[in-house]
Amino acid sequence: MKITNYHTHTTFCDGKNTAEEMVLSAINKGMGEIGFSVHSPLPFHETWDIKKEKMPEYIATLEALREKYKAQIKIYIGIEQDYYSEGSTEGFDYVIGAVHYILKDGKYLPLDLSAEATKENIVKYYDGDALAYCEDYYKLVADVYNRTKCDIIAHFDLITKFNERLPLIDTGSSRYKKAAENAVHELLKSPAIFEINTGAISRGYRTTPYPSDSLLDLIAESGKPFVVNSDSHNVDTIDFGIKKAMLSLDICGYKYIKSLEEIIK
Repeated sequence: MKITNYHTHTTFCDGKNTAEEMVLSAINKGMGEIGFSVHSPLPFHETWDIKKEKMPEYIATLEALREKYKAQIKIYIGIEQDYYSEGSTEGFDYVIGAVHYILKDGKYLPLDLSAEATKENIVKYYDGDALAYCEDYYKLVADVYNRTKCDIIAHFDLITKFNERLPLIDTGSSRYKKAAENAVHELLKSPAIFEINTGAISRGYRTTPYPSDSLLDLIAESGKPFVVNSDSHNVDTIDFGIKKAMLSLDICGYKYIKSLEEIIK
């Protein structure tokens, strides 16, 4: 089984290793392809996104690495475009579309900062109604292709990142299911495919990938393939859980891409 990963972060944003270190790790692990997906610049101050002035260096670095290691691995240059990012995605090999914030009452609420921050935002901005928080999130997710024209939809149910540690969201409720499923159906109209993302497992927040099994089954019914990504931020997790996720898809008879060439031209 040839493993691939297209959701990879480096020191150009919030990753712990350089792009070359990540490439060498992928080669050592026998991976056939790797894609880099730097966090796009945001219109407000954050510490984890790439700054606009660093983007030319990011692209030039990866172009040089692509040439240097072309006999050993195929390298793609991508971007993880946040819903609220305003920069162009022209010139990248592929785009991952993501929602990391909800804009509420003039405040950008981070979705994946911590369980405590999530709880505080639900209480402060939603009067404790966690399902209203989810409904606003899934409205943004439903629109992420329209905003980013992405090839891949990132961590579809990111909003549940901390739910195993601190259950704040009743994912079995009819309101939650309706909001999530409506977003699935809207995105299925687009050419983008959904990723199975193992990143929260490697970081100890979850024991299962995004999306949840019920949402995965709903997506699979459409016949669309998935892409399996590790959302890696360091050399140790670049292939984390990918083989296991692929095997699970094989058992279910669900399709997944084996090369990015299958979805980009």
